[in-house]
Amino acid sequence: MTRQKVKMAFIENETARKSTFKKRKKGVLKKAHELGTLCGVPICVIINSAYEQNPEVWPSREAANKVVSQWKTMSVMDKTKKMVNQETFLQQRITKATESWKKLWKENKELEMKNVMFDCLSGKTLVSRIEKSELRDFVYVIEQYLKDVIHRIEILKRNEESSSALVPVAATTTSSVMPVVEMGSSSVGFYDKIRDQIQSTLNMKQTTNDLDLNKKQW
Repeated sequence: MTRQKVKMAFIENETARKSTFKKRKKGVLKKAHELGTLCGVPICVIINSAYEQNPEVWPSREAANKVVSQWKTMSVMDKTKKMVNQETFLQQRITKATESWKKLWKENKELEMKNVMFDCLSGKTLVSRIEKSELRDFVYVIEQYLKDVIHRIEILKRNEESSSALVPVAATTTSSVMPVVEMGSSSVGFYDKIRDQIQSTLNMKQTTNDLDLNKKQW
């Protein structure tokens, strides 16, 4: 049978409240012992209740006095550097959630621009149909792909040069690396072509905006 969620409210029934106090007190002391043992930190617990004449101190009054003395000797900065109020805590959560949202938005935007780029490669769409507000993101994605392609070409060329120094010249003419380099070079040409189309589209739209402004002035 699953445990029911406890309602966080004052227990009106005194008998039930006293029984709950005894159970919860044992749980608190157990957790305090586990925290001190596992993390090796000084810890004390002081429980003052209406059910006992004197406050209960764990693990002992001497240990509690030692922990309290260490706390008092700390500077105000050390005491408060990790303290937050509700407003600060919520602000930290909002900042963290905002950063996570920005990261996801950037990843989704890059994925969207990659799909547009492949549509341009396959002829499904034209650069002139892309919104001006998205062209800069499109250029960014193409630049990143272009850098990756150039980097791969350089690696393949270095590998080819190192392998040609070890094998006969006749064998290098039939190397399986060359088609990949050629394909990479054509990819570079494709990216350059798309980039030129984007720049032309931006210039065309900028010229159109300038003409519209001139008409408004007349």
